[in-house]
Amino acid sequence: MSLLRRVIGGVLRRVRLRQGRTLREVALAAGVSLPYLSEVERGRKEASSEVLAAICRALGIHLSDLLEEARDELRRVERRAPVASGVTLARLDRVPATRTGPQLRVGGPRLHATRRPVAPTPLLGGSLRLPGAGPAPVGPDLGYASPTAFGTGTRIWLIPSAPAARHRPRTSVTLARRQARAGRRRLAAA
Repeated sequence: MSLLRRVIGGVLRRVRLRQGRTLREVALAAGVSLPYLSEVERGRKEASSEVLAAICRALGIHLSDLLEEARDELRRVERRAPVASGVTLARLDRVPATRTGPQLRVGGPRLHATRRPVAPTPLLGGSLRLPGAGPAPVGPDLGYASPTAFGTGTRIWLIPSAPAARHRPRTSVTLARRQARAGRRRLAAA
């Protein structure tokens, strides 16, 4: 049995019991079967991130809260177990948060970035806050941004990011509802 599965399951069970809720209530609210939720809580089944997110929503907590409590529990367990010399663990608190919109990065391209053209790029407008300086206007005042618009050699790249995660996992029920809505729309349009 995986240590991580046991820890996450234990955290889920503690949160549920703190709220005074039954397995049946949480399983129904999360859209999972009661036996499956029981197996997840006992650490015998490894739930996908979508299922964990659904269970967290049913419990009224964020997935990040679950993972934070699991991290703290793992640290307590790791302190009890000796670690081989020279082995270090990655710091989880240094992992960047999920991006939900476009990000600006000031400076040259990273090593893994492909070479980009240096021709001027049209901008939509707004302002840019440079480190150690006030906001710099972007848009109509400049019209275009060139690699040296904000200082010698400073490059600005707009990096698109993926949209935020779905609010709930795709299940057969969710897909059936979506198809039913699409059918009603077709009938209404006719």
